Amino acid sequence: MAGVNKVILLGNLGKDPEVKAIDNGRKVARFTLATTESYRNQQGERVDQTEWHNVVFWGPVVDVIDKYLKKGNQVYVEGKINNRSYDDKDGNKKYITEIVGQTLTLLGGKPQAGGDNESNGSSSYASSSQPSSVTSASDDLPF
Repeated sequence: MAGVNKVILLGNLGKDPEVKAIDNGRKVARFTLATTESYRNQQGERVDQTEWHNVVFWGPVVDVIDKYLKKGNQVYVEGKINNRSYDDKDGNKKYITEIVGQTLTLLGGKPQAGGDNESNGSSSYASSSQPSSVTSASDDLPF
């Protein structure tokens, strides 16, 4: 039986995305995404618990990320968990867990240059790691 590696996140960017072109001309975008859960503790006080996620996207969707996403924007991400290691500049082995994004939905309005999302709606984009091409939809969310 095959396994399933699927992640769904809804959160806010912790900083502006870092966009690069690598050796073979492929583009990559990296950003941190904060997801926050709220609950009441035993004293009845509301407690917010924030988790930070490293997210990476490849291909044409990177142009959308570069143009429209800024620190604080709310996004919906679907992807998979990837664990990898690398050697830092001192030769020490480092380990990182990241979300390899496959679908990105911009929330909070139609995207405008500079990341200023004033109107209601959303836009969805698929990463090039999927067989589908980049698409856009600006329908209002059904909830």
